[in-house]
Amino acid sequence: MAALDALRGRWPKSLPLQPLPAEAWAKQEPTWKGANPQVIESALKRAKMRPSGNWFVFAASRDVPKDKPFGRHIGGTELVAWRDEKQGIHIAPGVCPHLGAPLDKAKIECDTLICLWHGMPLGPKGRPGWKPLPAFDDGILVWVRMDELGGEEPTEVPIVPIRPPAANSVDAVVTVTGICEPDDIVANRLDPWHGAWFHPYSFARLKVVDAPTDVDVPEKDDRFLVDVTFRVSRGIGVPVRVEFVCPGPRTIVMRILEGEGIGSVVETHATPLGPGPDGKPRTAVIEVTVASSERPGFKMARKVAPLLRPAMSWTAERLWKDDLDYAERRYELRSRGM
Repeated sequence: MAALDALRGRWPKSLPLQPLPAEAWAKQEPTWKGANPQVIESALKRAKMRPSGNWFVFAASRDVPKDKPFGRHIGGTELVAWRDEKQGIHIAPGVCPHLGAPLDKAKIECDTLICLWHGMPLGPKGRPGWKPLPAFDDGILVWVRMDELGGEEPTEVPIVPIRPPAANSVDAVVTVTGICEPDDIVANRLDPWHGAWFHPYSFARLKVVDAPTDVDVPEKDDRFLVDVTFRVSRGIGVPVRVEFVCPGPRTIVMRILEGEGIGSVVETHATPLGPGPDGKPRTAVIEVTVASSERPGFKMARKVAPLLRPAMSWTAERLWKDDLDYAERRYELRSRGM
């Protein structure tokens, strides 16, 4: 033990990987005093006051292939997305206006959906009783504008978070579904205090440096500032400083400000799907990880991005396996009036 302590003491602080002390989970610094429910609720209220332009994240761009349609419910409405010959994105009602066939089973011919049941052609220009919705592909995510569901002043394009340049980054997207509402997903992310306690396999030495407490906060100050170490193994981690911000009512962005991977982001988008068979709400968590680094070796990582994405997705899914328990529990207690 003394030898390990001596090694930690001599470890160069300039290296991205840093040794972690051997510390029992229960011995770490408690964070419950900082995780004031009113602070979290105030942050959630501020997020909900921001406009979305009625745009909802529909799916990962890679989920909508070039040769077949992709279906999803949003706000209880069945939708279908497909690509034209130039890879442009189109989204429309997923129910055929003729006899109600599911259009995610349709065939694509000359930019047009051909209904599987009776061959009705449904193209980007629409037809009586069937009208495509505004859609946007930002290169990583596909968005759809639903004015009736959003109920806000519509905008031409969605508010896409600032990301590292595609030429210098690797991205991965994971989608999971919870029995809860978008507010529960956002509230989970606006509680960074739970990180090292609830996810000790991923985070250590977590400290919330700054968190606004009022509902009325200037936009430049509306962020949570956190020092945390991302675990690489039990005894090794990467210390960074990150910020959590909400550019919209259903989006939370974590961005690395200092340390390895400056500029890298994790975007968490909460999309309401509608009620499930049990009548309870379902929400899709569509999370984007965009990793970037100025280190020369990262160029090699770019070349093997398809091999890295499964590992990046696995990490995100592991975290959300726990965090959905948190979000679903929050919804359950709220629905019981607690």
